[in-house]
Amino acid sequence: MRAARSLAGLLVTAMFIALAATPSHALQIKRVTLNNGAILLVSEQHQLPMVTMSIAFDAGSRRDPAGKAGFASLTARCLTLGAGKLSADQFNQQVDFMGSSLSVDASEDFAEASFTSLKKYEPETLALLADVLQHPALHDDDILRKRAEVIAAIKAAEQQPGYVAGVAFRKQMFDDTPYGHDADGTTDSVSKLTPADVRDFYREYYKMGSAVIAVVGDVDTDQIKAALEKELAGPAGKVTPETEQTPPKVPPGVHLTIIDRNVAQANLIMGFPGMARSNPDYYRFQVMNYVLGGGGFASRLMAVVRSRAGLAYSISSQNEAGKFPGSIRIALQTKNRSANEAMKLILQQVNEIRDHPVSDAELASAKKFLIGSFPLKIDRQSAIAGYMLDIELYGLGLDYIDKYPGYINAVTTQQVQEVARKYLHPDAMIVVAVANQAEAAINAKALQEEAKHN
Repeated sequence: MRAARSLAGLLVTAMFIALAATPSHALQIKRVTLNNGAILLVSEQHQLPMVTMSIAFDAGSRRDPAGKAGFASLTARCLTLGAGKLSADQFNQQVDFMGSSLSVDASEDFAEASFTSLKKYEPETLALLADVLQHPALHDDDILRKRAEVIAAIKAAEQQPGYVAGVAFRKQMFDDTPYGHDADGTTDSVSKLTPADVRDFYREYYKMGSAVIAVVGDVDTDQIKAALEKELAGPAGKVTPETEQTPPKVPPGVHLTIIDRNVAQANLIMGFPGMARSNPDYYRFQVMNYVLGGGGFASRLMAVVRSRAGLAYSISSQNEAGKFPGSIRIALQTKNRSANEAMKLILQQVNEIRDHPVSDAELASAKKFLIGSFPLKIDRQSAIAGYMLDIELYGLGLDYIDKYPGYINAVTTQQVQEVARKYLHPDAMIVVAVANQAEAAINAKALQEEAKHN
């Protein structure tokens, strides 16, 4: 067993080196449809004897029914607790013996079942994954034990002010819509989930007719297609598509939520309604956001709030674009007493990028970084598999890797300002602060006036 793990580790290291030396345009992807309706994407890479497979199901936390936050996540976690004739321990022992990895996880949009194995163990690992997806044990005792573990993890996370701020921000932005809760749910919602609930969710949403499969590594497309049609014919059927969601809206004004905690630093999130991943504005916003707060030390927020004012160790802005319109958020930690000053500086920078065009140098720097760093996002098999799922799930196209530089290069200074004005609205903004309010003295009225003034 140790020898298998050691060999796998050496091969993974070698794989990183081999993939890093491969230009991004050399990534070739084949797309076929399986007999069960699943879409199969294959990238044959024969440099190393390894295989990664990822399968996306329309079973993310946006499918959680009202009052059952964490439903999708708990179901995904339970699927590997034994399968077929194997108990949970026996299943894990077989995976470990081969030096493989196998998991099922759920995010907001999709659930993903995946494995990575040595080429020689690909058939056995695929058979285990097929058992997980077609014949999961889902015994009551295993589900209840996993539920207790999830509740304990949520309780631990609730001690982290950043987590608390994120949960509150999501609730304020999306309310009771599919993106309105953390994927893991709450201690209250998860405690109410039953083993029967988990089995029901599995039967309703884990259907191969709606699945997308990405396979990367030392494989032949025809052979892996045949293997999948033999080993993974079901579960049959398709998931009913979810209706298009209404984009979140924030009424005029600054909507402030203060969660008073005895913390040394205030955790702040300031945000606005965002966009779906398929929105053409996505690329223009990428460029704008790099300049504002997504470019690390090259960004304005880092330069002003950290380097010049010394109010935060780290500050960033990000665009959380998913299947449906997400959110745009600016997040930082700062001393309680400097919270008001930090938010004032953020508002100034938001209005600066709305009111004035970025410089030619800033535009060129953003484009150079975004295009140059793109290959680093697909520098290993798991990342390539994730990329392949994205291009299918979000309709980006098989030639996306070739088109992406053009999307970024086409962005103009005028378009940067246009997306800033379209999506960044200090006069209609959500602010969440987890802070020691006695020290921070965050004042909603003063913040409102600052937003108007700017």
